[in-house]
Amino acid sequence: MPKNAARAEQAGWLWRAAAIVLALTALRVALLAVTPLDLFVDEAQYWLWGQELAFGYYSKPPMIGWVIRAVTELAGSDAPFWVRLPGPLFHAATALILAGIAAGLFGARAAVLVAAGYAPLPMVALASILISTDTVMFPFLALALAGYVRLLNKRGTARAALLTGLALGLAFLSKYAAIYYLICAALAAAILPGARPRPRDALIVLAAFAVTIAPNIGWNILNGFSTVEHTLDNADWVRAPASRAGLNVSGFLSFFASQFAVFGPVLFGGLLWMAMRARGVGPERQLLLIFSLPILAIVCVQALLSGAYANWAAAAYLAGTVTVLPWLSRPWLILSFAINGALSLALPLAGALALHPALDGNPALARYLGRAAMSTQIITAARQAGLSTVVAQNRDILADLFYTGRDSGLRFYAPPATGRAPHHYALKYPVPADAAGPGLFVSDIPAGPGCAPDAAPLGTIAPDSGAYRGKVKYLFAVPATCWATP
Repeated sequence: MPKNAARAEQAGWLWRAAAIVLALTALRVALLAVTPLDLFVDEAQYWLWGQELAFGYYSKPPMIGWVIRAVTELAGSDAPFWVRLPGPLFHAATALILAGIAAGLFGARAAVLVAAGYAPLPMVALASILISTDTVMFPFLALALAGYVRLLNKRGTARAALLTGLALGLAFLSKYAAIYYLICAALAAAILPGARPRPRDALIVLAAFAVTIAPNIGWNILNGFSTVEHTLDNADWVRAPASRAGLNVSGFLSFFASQFAVFGPVLFGGLLWMAMRARGVGPERQLLLIFSLPILAIVCVQALLSGAYANWAAAAYLAGTVTVLPWLSRPWLILSFAINGALSLALPLAGALALHPALDGNPALARYLGRAAMSTQIITAARQAGLSTVVAQNRDILADLFYTGRDSGLRFYAPPATGRAPHHYALKYPVPADAAGPGLFVSDIPAGPGCAPDAAPLGTIAPDSGAYRGKVKYLFAVPATCWATP
């Protein structure tokens, strides 16, 4: 358990699945090449991580920084297109890996359906425009699932177990949500007798996983568990359940409703329907449900007790795709492909046409526009004032300054933090105590920093469009002695 489909039923799926996935991926890459969207805050930060290779970072494990660095080095460019290019490529790989799982369990038809159905998922369409840690995690997590299914068939060798643990470890180095799969595997073993791997295989998987993630664990130990602390910030009720946990019913309902948009309304509805009929769906689908539903349940609890972003349960939909799509009847399949297909085309087209007058002021697009322009104005103001450093408290401002100003010759800093650093820039780029000469300070309020409230004003920046529309930024010349002590 789970049983494999007959060999004859598995044959011939790869070329059909690959043709569908590669055609859609080529279209996405073409549209990505012409999109005018600036890098978002997180994307710019991921790029910066790639410039300072490490085994961990302030808020995430290191894989996304490594991937962006590899791609931009190979391309010889760190333009937004190259920073984001791993998105559509990693999702194409994930689609084919999931199709391979489906071929082994349900046959060639299921494989083609899974590949064709995963590629246009709304969450995949969006993540093919914007680079994210989910995107980087998915192919490794899919490989881990494929390896684990093989081990359960008692066909896997010690090498297969080693590769499965390695894949899960690489997924963990991409995003800590990969740990869900260890929880799901334990639940599957407890619930389904056929979901219990040989002890030798289980130990090899765990050992390989532990060795793979060890560098990140070591980095966290040496850096005050920075990434762990940030993860706990997201689940803030864990720190003090008595005072911080509460019933956030509206947050739960909002998160739950958002999953119809993340996975697609037909597929999410089908997943819920299958969950209610789990006893009769067969051992293969029961296993896949256990690698999907507990993840959704955990994040639902987080949403109810505190809050959760829509993508926090995205890992649930890898196994969810494999189990639901081949099970749907033809009318529901057609409806799902129609809805998700329309969204998968609309999202990259909207990105490519973001500057079209018809889309002017669209809030979903505005947050990706005007960031580079803001940075350019700040850099120009610093140069005009003869200043070589820029200090900002706002993480959004700092993120793009480091990216847009990468060749400006200016230095960018955050004010020294008291207590735990609030973001990566405060942790790694505080104003040094021996900073020489005055710097330009970017403020969200019409006053200088607390250490120099009477700093000389240098003007304001008031964009009339994009992410900073209606948000005035105030510029001041601040003496270096202001930042001498935290």
